[in-house]
Amino acid sequence: MHKQKFKVLILILSFINFCGITSPVKADDDLLQDAGSWLQVVGESSLKFVDPRLEKGRIWIEGQSRFNDNWDHWYQGMVRTAVGYSLSDRATIWAGYTWLPTQNIGKAYNSQQDVWPAFRYVLPTEYGTFMFRTMIEANFLNGNGNDVRIRPRQMIRFMHPFEFEPRLSLITWDEFFIKTNSTPSGGKSGFDQNRAFAGLGWTFNKNFRFEAGYLNQYIENPIHSGTNTMHHLIMGSLFINF
Repeated sequence: MHKQKFKVLILILSFINFCGITSPVKADDDLLQDAGSWLQVVGESSLKFVDPRLEKGRIWIEGQSRFNDNWDHWYQGMVRTAVGYSLSDRATIWAGYTWLPTQNIGKAYNSQQDVWPAFRYVLPTEYGTFMFRTMIEANFLNGNGNDVRIRPRQMIRFMHPFEFEPRLSLITWDEFFIKTNSTPSGGKSGFDQNRAFAGLGWTFNKNFRFEAGYLNQYIENPIHSGTNTMHHLIMGSLFINF
């Protein structure tokens, strides 16, 4: 039993290190840092409530509110909706839309809209459950004219329920973003940002789960020359299966 727990611990630490939870050290003049929080509610359901024949159809609804500048400034909201289809009990394909209103300090208001396909795969193991999600966003940005930024993003997520209390779980995930093309408002192609999370989750029942923890968001300067940004965030999430 102790040997198995040791293997789980080694796996978790290796995963966190791989995901980049411990961020690389940079000189102070190369990195702008602040603190804030992200709050989100995510709902997902089968479409069988519309018609039993649509049991494999899925709907995804999500909302977020984001604060930065050491919690003094609301700077971004997010609304996401999508429909999907379950290829199996592990694999789901999605087509969705995101609205991202943003008011950064000292910058003009920006209303970004995205359309995207996505693929999600859930992999249960003896150590916990892995989830892999690939999204390919088409970003419509203010000031881009007819140019559309294409931004793939990849998430790897791990959830490990504790033996002493199965309702309590260790949660860790990492998501990185790549820009495949250069645009006037979207910046140069290449690495865009990385988000790394570590925290705990509590499953109330099959319909409700709450997660809270630390989120590190590292954002590359749009032209890859100048000051980069790191947000130290407290993130709280409520997941609802309805």
